Amino acid sequence: MLSIRQLKYFSAVAELGRVSEAAVQLNVSASAVTSAIRELEEMLGQPLFVRQSRGVELTDAGRRFLSHAYNVLAAADDAMRMPREAASVAGLLSIAATYTVLGYFLPHHLQRFTQRYPQIEVKVHELQREMIEEGLITNRYDLGVLLTANVVNSEISTETFFGSPRRLWLPAKHPLLERDQVTLADVAGEPYIMLTVDEAAYSALRYWGKTAHQPRIRLRTSSVEAVRSMVANGLGVAILSDMVYRPWSLEGRRIETVTLKDAVPAMELGLAWKTGATHQPAMQAFRDYFRQSYLEPAPTAPGRAR
Repeated sequence: MLSIRQLKYFSAVAELGRVSEAAVQLNVSASAVTSAIRELEEMLGQPLFVRQSRGVELTDAGRRFLSHAYNVLAAADDAMRMPREAASVAGLLSIAATYTVLGYFLPHHLQRFTQRYPQIEVKVHELQREMIEEGLITNRYDLGVLLTANVVNSEISTETFFGSPRRLWLPAKHPLLERDQVTLADVAGEPYIMLTVDEAAYSALRYWGKTAHQPRIRLRTSSVEAVRSMVANGLGVAILSDMVYRPWSLEGRRIETVTLKDAVPAMELGLAWKTGATHQPAMQAFRDYFRQSYLEPAPTAPGRAR
């Protein structure tokens, strides 16, 4: 029987990339985590991780299963927290979000939040990061949901909740897939597809700038789907986060990912608000929702292993 324990152990390993680190975080033995993963793989009939010397990496089946695992854990979390949130919170909440966040991250959380707090009316605005910061300072919006690493205005406070690893995207059968390690120097020798939306190019050039190499840019585009198709058709490579990764292009061509040897920062998502602003109940509820989802351990039944 599938258990919440197995899903917790699996998701922890997926997020941390190492069984040993997941065991420390969960306060259990590494053998318990390994057994839970093995049980899941036996039930599903396929491997969820590729074992490597530096840790583990999700297989395609593992990535698909992780999405389902998150949904089940979120539902269990909602069920456990529901009695503690019997006191209703009401009000109007104005949220501003960037394109990538709104397209790939926020809808699921908005659904969960509005289900948990049905008396809070949420209005959402899609804007660029600079406009979100201006709107927060002028009190047009209560909270922003954006890439927190890009915020530089001292009048804006942020809290990061989620980090999505950036990996190299390659077409199927690309020669770099055969290597044990791939570096930015290797990537520099390939035609590069540069995503520009949500300051993606700026973020990329920050970590490229710390090396002696530069990407050989073939195309700049604001479309994630254009990047996906260009890579899948063998016209270039890209480095993008797991949050926007899908294994197939619109034409049905395969896209593979590789974890780079070089340090490439994860894409960090979180909330932003005007420094010193009073958090009204609806704002605090939204912030607490993300804290409970990402920063706090999910509640467990008495006597059950975590």
